Amino acid sequence: MPTRRGKRALFMPLNCTGEPNVNAAPGTTSQRVTVSVVIPVYRGEATIEQLVSELAAYRDGKITPAGRPFTLSEVRLVWDHGPDASDRVIRQLETQYPEWVRPVWLSRNFGQHAATVAGIGASGGNWVVTMDEDGQHDPAAIARMIDAAYAERASLVYGAPANKPPHGALRNAASWFAKRVVLPLLTSRDTPAFHSYRLIAGDAARAMAAYAGPDVYLDIALGWITTAVATIDVDMRREGREANNYRIRALLSHFWRLVLSSGNKPLRVVSIFGGLCAVAGLLFALWIVVSYLLGHDPGLVAGWASALVCTLVIGGVTLGSLGIIAEYLGLAATMSMGRPSFVVLEDPALRFGVPKDVGADHDSPKNSGLS
Repeated sequence: MPTRRGKRALFMPLNCTGEPNVNAAPGTTSQRVTVSVVIPVYRGEATIEQLVSELAAYRDGKITPAGRPFTLSEVRLVWDHGPDASDRVIRQLETQYPEWVRPVWLSRNFGQHAATVAGIGASGGNWVVTMDEDGQHDPAAIARMIDAAYAERASLVYGAPANKPPHGALRNAASWFAKRVVLPLLTSRDTPAFHSYRLIAGDAARAMAAYAGPDVYLDIALGWITTAVATIDVDMRREGREANNYRIRALLSHFWRLVLSSGNKPLRVVSIFGGLCAVAGLLFALWIVVSYLLGHDPGLVAGWASALVCTLVIGGVTLGSLGIIAEYLGLAATMSMGRPSFVVLEDPALRFGVPKDVGADHDSPKNSGLS
């Protein structure tokens, strides 16, 4: 809905009713939670059937290691117009598991992040799990992710690879560089590494899907919603097909989306660099003047000093001006990506129970000890 200054605010309906259970410890409540599984499908003809059959074991409910009952209430298979016969397999699975496997048919290929957002928007569970189509994500880890969410009171849980990801060397190197080098530079140092195996609180996930604009990096958009993030270690399995080595163009596109979605920090670097150049030019000019007044010969070629000073000062002012303009463009870009002024979600006490230490800080990123 429109608000002042052209920003958007998003109110999500609360799915739970009643008073918080002050006696229930997080992770041990008897209330069964429902989980929607979202899988973007591009080249999953050889893998998606086996993956869905593994997920089907959780249809009738399971108990997490901490004693919390849960059920996989639906599987959203988002067809992203891949080159194989994935659509045929999806139709077969829909027939085999009616009212449980629910396809989402995109009009054309939009990419993994857009397909994931589409599936999240169509989901209805208390929690949403996103996972890859290739079978490397083990469904058995979902139970531990749920326990980590309630133990850490986290709205977002990542499953981080505990072993070397089963991808090509180029993709692994690009992923490491983006997560360990670029991401900390573009965002805060406390930002956890992103992974495609996620457990997200349902209302937060659907809020993100409701406002996220085109080409927004999915995990950056989730960071706009919550900073209560946990991470657990998950053993990655080998892909159920030939390893998919992304083309360099696709990797660069993925990387560039991360950069553009990360805010104005790179633009501020341009402004700071311009200011430093201008200051350096002024200091150099001051040094030349002082040397001349004191009778010291700096030994510079005639005309070189003035040319260097003009270059540094004018160049610095130019970069600083461009940085200011870029700040305005960055603000416009942020608004076009759909970032809201605020989002209203469910009372955490209704989801997790009232914590024993009510004054504790539960909104900082944590790494769960559950592994």
